[in-house]
Amino acid sequence: MLPLERLDALLRRRDFVEAQLASGPDAEVYVALARELAELDPVAAVIREWQAAQEELKGVEAMIAEPAMAGEMAEMAEQERKTLVQRVADLETSIRLALLPRDAADEKSAILEVRAGTGGDEAALFAGDLLRMYMRYADLQGWKTEILSESEGTMGGYKEAAMAIRGKGVFAKLKFESGVHRVQRVPVTEAGGRIHTSAATVAVLPEAEEVDIAIDEKDLKVDVFRASGAGGQHVNTTDSAVRITHLPTGIAVAVQQERSQHKNRAQAMAMLRARLYEAERERVDSARAADRRDQIGSGDRSERIRTYNFPQGRLTDHRIGLTLYKLDQIIAGDALGEVIDALVTENQARLLAANEARA
Repeated sequence: MLPLERLDALLRRRDFVEAQLASGPDAEVYVALARELAELDPVAAVIREWQAAQEELKGVEAMIAEPAMAGEMAEMAEQERKTLVQRVADLETSIRLALLPRDAADEKSAILEVRAGTGGDEAALFAGDLLRMYMRYADLQGWKTEILSESEGTMGGYKEAAMAIRGKGVFAKLKFESGVHRVQRVPVTEAGGRIHTSAATVAVLPEAEEVDIAIDEKDLKVDVFRASGAGGQHVNTTDSAVRITHLPTGIAVAVQQERSQHKNRAQAMAMLRARLYEAERERVDSARAADRRDQIGSGDRSERIRTYNFPQGRLTDHRIGLTLYKLDQIIAGDALGEVIDALVTENQARLLAANEARA
């Protein structure tokens, strides 16, 4: 059974917020109300659709109960009843999903970091493959990407790189990508044709705004230095690269992507805010360990989550036991959505089951 009182309260709140917006509040209140209405509207629409489907189902059932209903008309009405029963059930599932506790960061943009792990040059090449895979996936979703920092490998790819992915709901889609990604293939550096196993680490952090995390300038140590390329050579002649260290936590970020020191500092601050925000989220999550276990994985960067086996064209996500034999399409980014959607669906199913068990 759905919590009818809660649904009614949600609909009343949605109408109240809309009325408050129409009254012309000041700018700050208006922004807060508009954000709340944007969150309430989709849920309210599904609830009203469910209510309408229920009324329609009652009407069809009353029609079927009429003594005069027989023959072809009765068959048509029964088929309509079955269709409406399924529709009501589907809408109830949608409402239950909408009522699940939400991750406050789900609607945010994200900063995605990739780092080469074990495997030397091959690991750096694989890290580059992963970064391009996510860029293509982001493009297909209509999101914007921006490289914030990069350190190229000696034979290509990246020792490490950070990319901002901006759009609505980015973090909700990509948060399960954090962890160790393992690749099995014949490296371009291997003359004997032997299969090697290498790894790269992915971290996905919600992009924090200034209102999300307060940073005191007195807690920052800012260093500027000359940017250098993959082989150590200086790539420009001015001290434009920026390293910012947050003294209380020891978290440090360095950006040398732009020729402008001002732009590099802004990007470094965005990365620092994201890391501090994620550190606070992890602290809160550790206090809600039981809820954390209901989700797929811990987001721990040391957790091996996926294997990319090129000789067999196979991708396996170890957390949900998903295996797909379309690795070329996935690594190109075109079929990555199938993996991400499966992870989101599985997580929703686990949360639903846990929520109903606690009810």
